[in-house]
Amino acid sequence: MTPIAVALRERVRAQARNRCGYCLARQEYVPWSLEIEHIVPQSQGGSDDEANLWLACHSCNLFKSDQTHGRDPSTGRMVRLFNPRSQAWQRHFAWSENGELIVGLTACGRATVVALNLNNLVAVTVRRNWISAGWHPPED
Repeated sequence: MTPIAVALRERVRAQARNRCGYCLARQEYVPWSLEIEHIVPQSQGGSDDEANLWLACHSCNLFKSDQTHGRDPSTGRMVRLFNPRSQAWQRHFAWSENGELIVGLTACGRATVVALNLNNLVAVTVRRNWISAGWHPPED
């Protein structure tokens, strides 16, 4: 496993606008560096090609692990997880009325919310504090 080149890391960071592709956490709001993640994990044949890389916070990357599919809790069907490089966040997700929760709007979105545990206690608590500071939810 060779390290991803600095220039490639910086391109992915810029494309992702320096925020997690799943929970939209901005780099300046988290105390750890956002990570380059493999949309299709290397363990499943995913490459280090730019088209397979995106930015994720530690929590989303940790929960995603080597998953590419998840179960939609509404239908029980196995579906592909959200791909932040090729899919629009707003089509698959929305913020709850109070801005604390990520709500899945599609089978893909619902499965991703569950698989990545996007509304875990720590994430919701942090979002609540970001709301108090006027930093959340993101406007785009």
